[in-house]
Amino acid sequence: MPQVLPAQPCPCGRLGPSKKPLVLGNCCGRFVGDFAQTPAPDAQALMRSRYTAFVLERADYLLATWHASRRPAQLAFDSGVKWLGLDVRQHRQLDATHAEVEFVARQKSPGSPAVRLHERSRFVHEAGRWHYVDGDLL
Repeated sequence: MPQVLPAQPCPCGRLGPSKKPLVLGNCCGRFVGDFAQTPAPDAQALMRSRYTAFVLERADYLLATWHASRRPAQLAFDSGVKWLGLDVRQHRQLDATHAEVEFVARQKSPGSPAVRLHERSRFVHEAGRWHYVDGDLL
């Protein structure tokens, strides 16, 4: 599991009011580190925290935030994958319990060129929490 400290810049790349990257502990780290008490407040925050969980290889968080109707039984990480960045293109609140987030995530596997994952993800809000449902590759 990659070592990332709470004071390091958050992998999701979110910027604060000063246009400087937020630190992990003040950004996605609070959701990934305390899912039970600190749910992501909206679909975009959940998507960003899920990206961070991929960087940190936190399968527990990814599985907990996956909607039960689509959640895999387990999740494995490819060895040596380096996540290179996240670009949130659009966040649309469809109604009180449904939202979409379009994003591009970049990654590189050892010995392979970097690849882009461009997806429009769907989220649902149930029992006070946002969950990732599924997405379409763009």
